[in-house]
Amino acid sequence: MSSSTLPLPNSATCPFGPPPEISAIRESASLPRVSCPTGIEAWLVTRYADVREVLGDPRRFSVRAGTAGHILANHPPDAPINPGEFPRMEGADHLRFRHALAPAISTAKRMTAIQPVVQRIVDDMLDELATRAQPVDLHEQFAKPVNSAVIAELLGVPASARELFLRGAESFFNGDADDLDAAKMPLYACLQDLIARRRTEPAEDALGILVGRREDFTDLELLITAVTLLFAGYDTTSSMISNATLALLADPVQFALLREDPAVVPGAVEEFVRQLGVGTGLLRIAETDTEIAGTPITAGDYIVVSVQGANHDPAQFSDPDRLDFRRDTREHLGFGFGPHRCVGQQLARLELTVVLSTLARRIPSLRLAVPFEEVTFKTGTPNTAPAPLPVAWDEIRPG
Repeated sequence: MSSSTLPLPNSATCPFGPPPEISAIRESASLPRVSCPTGIEAWLVTRYADVREVLGDPRRFSVRAGTAGHILANHPPDAPINPGEFPRMEGADHLRFRHALAPAISTAKRMTAIQPVVQRIVDDMLDELATRAQPVDLHEQFAKPVNSAVIAELLGVPASARELFLRGAESFFNGDADDLDAAKMPLYACLQDLIARRRTEPAEDALGILVGRREDFTDLELLITAVTLLFAGYDTTSSMISNATLALLADPVQFALLREDPAVVPGAVEEFVRQLGVGTGLLRIAETDTEIAGTPITAGDYIVVSVQGANHDPAQFSDPDRLDFRRDTREHLGFGFGPHRCVGQQLARLELTVVLSTLARRIPSLRLAVPFEEVTFKTGTPNTAPAPLPVAWDEIRPG
């Protein structure tokens, strides 16, 4: 069967939503076969109900191939699963890590404890931006360092080692296997040292909590788990910060609403995740002969679920392309669905809430430093975002 090319986000035609081809595909009777950037062929699923079905049924559609092998060449779907690489595990193996991670990164108690830390990181970064010449690249000089610092704090990584985190995460998403291998060594050495210290010096950071769990994880499992959390959360949340900020600057009415009514911030976070998240889709592999929406699927076939396409499905969300902070977004799929729903979603919500509310409060004059049409977007990664994002302001108010 012939295949078309996987539709990817297109900043020129649709910067805040799925490419136009997705709407036409969604209305077709059968699933299309698409050729992905890494060379694999996959079935493309775009309707909300079908995407939810695939994500919610790991017995038929496994995540063992990873989620980004259709986009990232250094993440082949047939690679062996490493100890601690829990996002690619299923069943009891996956739950072993998931249950252990819950008190470290997702409970209300943990989020309450880390909220002041996130606020301090954001405020410190804005204080630093206030000393720099304008315009400033908000993606490189704010979104990325804020997010990597939050993940480092979560894991208990000292500030002196944050550059290793940045370099390691960047190499993972640039698609160069040699760069990734070179960046891994110092990052792994840093984490191995930290794990060894947590064996004798208990702490309330995520690694300390995992070390103290009764599951008795090996050092290798802890190491890969920490690296997985970094890689999974780095590009996703930093891209969302930049995308959401650009969307606000492109819509002065919504930015004014955020400044004037902080109570809408939680709704804004959910709406941004619904509208902007996971534009390149998530990869799955069929575990058995089955069908999706009447289309026969053979065991071993790859499936790309268009999460953004599902979140813009008018059958589920009225006027889905409109940004509406008061929309009922409880059923959006921006954090996934089913047993592999994003394990760090509560941390992402917290970080986005702090960032958006603080930007609105401390830089109410924030604006683009170039015409919107001149903003360029990074490509070739699972998460698109404006890069660079040049901004300017009249004043950054004290924290």
